[in-house]
Amino acid sequence: MRFDPAAMPPHVLEFLADRHLATLTTVRADGTAHVVPVGFTWDPDAGLARVITSGDSVKVRLAEASGRAALCQVEGGRWLTLEGPVQVLRAPDEVREGERRYAGRYRVPRENPRRVVLAVRPERVMGRVPEPEV
Repeated sequence: MRFDPAAMPPHVLEFLADRHLATLTTVRADGTAHVVPVGFTWDPDAGLARVITSGDSVKVRLAEASGRAALCQVEGGRWLTLEGPVQVLRAPDEVREGERRYAGRYRVPRENPRRVVLAVRPERVMGRVPEPEV
């Protein structure tokens, strides 16, 4: 099922707020997928998924080279993929915002002076997130 990134239903937003890990997929120069586990946060107001990471990581280099990424969160039969352009945010205030949001969903991140934020702005959201039964 497809979801509008600008108007996701409440049960999908709840799934994005629950503590789950995800995979981040970027593409290598030879066209093969580079898939790594990550924590991420969803900002519905900005329409932005944020991943905090070290600025010297492979995922950062590949994100900069291709400009595209996909995040996929899975829990049992529920899953959601956020796919779209990705930017590397390095400004201190943007990194602090990424850390603040990460701490709210997961835990306070360890100190990392090389930290950056991968910001994915989904153009496509697809998945299977059934509405809860009442």
